[in-house]
Amino acid sequence: MSPVAVKLRLMRMGKKKQPTYRVVAADSRSPRNGRFIEIVGIYDPRPDPSAIRIDNDKAVDWLRKGAQPTESVRKLLQISGAWDIYSGKAPGASVTPAESTPATPSGTTS
Repeated sequence: MSPVAVKLRLMRMGKKKQPTYRVVAADSRSPRNGRFIEIVGIYDPRPDPSAIRIDNDKAVDWLRKGAQPTESVRKLLQISGAWDIYSGKAPGASVTPAESTPATPSGTTS
């Protein structure tokens, strides 16, 4: 069996003129609303602000396995923070304990 090219992409759900989307991991050859491997999150563009619920652990896991996100999904992953975790730029990831808590407060005398 040959390796499958996996994409993280949006799958349209909802009624006519009322879209909601699932963020799914799917074979790149399957149709937009066709078969998928796993649901990674949900995106609802209608409320203001838009509702984005992404399981960052699943998303990062798929990215590490080689899944390629589409442009729109990449933007959603950046908003949710999963893209920063994957690329190693997550806030607090490289902070050492010495930097986060100073030993003595500056400007005080004992």
